[in-house]
Amino acid sequence: MNFLTIGHRGVMGTEPENTLRSFVAAQQAGLDLIELDLHLSKDGALVVMHDTDVDRTTDGTGPIAEKTLTELRALDAGRGERVPVFEEVLDAVRSPLQAEIKDIAAARALAEVMLRRNLVSRVEVSSFHDEAIAEIGRLVPGVRTALIGSRFGPDIVERAVEAGAGTVCLNIRRITLEVVEAARKADLKIIGWVVNTQDHLRLVRALELDGATTDYPEIKRTGRFTA
Repeated sequence: MNFLTIGHRGVMGTEPENTLRSFVAAQQAGLDLIELDLHLSKDGALVVMHDTDVDRTTDGTGPIAEKTLTELRALDAGRGERVPVFEEVLDAVRSPLQAEIKDIAAARALAEVMLRRNLVSRVEVSSFHDEAIAEIGRLVPGVRTALIGSRFGPDIVERAVEAGAGTVCLNIRRITLEVVEAARKADLKIIGWVVNTQDHLRLVRALELDGATTDYPEIKRTGRFTA
């Protein structure tokens, strides 16, 4: 089994999160997969940003959904970077991607891009929302999906199966052996997030998870030697 090291919003521990600069750095660091977040702008552009508003990660204020792409482009997303759209990321890096969607509307917009650009083999889709996972699965035959859990119980395994997900991405601070064993019985892959310390990486290895999402590229190198 190949252990996956996933770059969280690129390498957000060292570069501005969810920017082309961060994604290129993740690729150069040799991370196996790059995770990013998608929202829809006021005019329907599929933009890459984690929060529902721009306040934390740019020099602007206000909800993404109330801004046009032109307005979002005018913002500084860190170190002079601009807020990218999803297709710019596709063109900027060659790495496989894990795209997190926040709702059904984003699922439908992403589905259009995935079908048009034949991205089933390159892009895995993740979400905290069961209905978004089910919708992208309905729209894009063969898409790989992952259900994310932060505060969760054993029912997350049943939810993932019902939504058609093949992976669960679980908060490493709340993961339990019970959930791991249930996921294994359901033939689900298991990713731990966010893994930024050696203790967390040792836990990932001890539980024999399939991968780890991290803010720091160093985890990729040290992970090879962690038992």
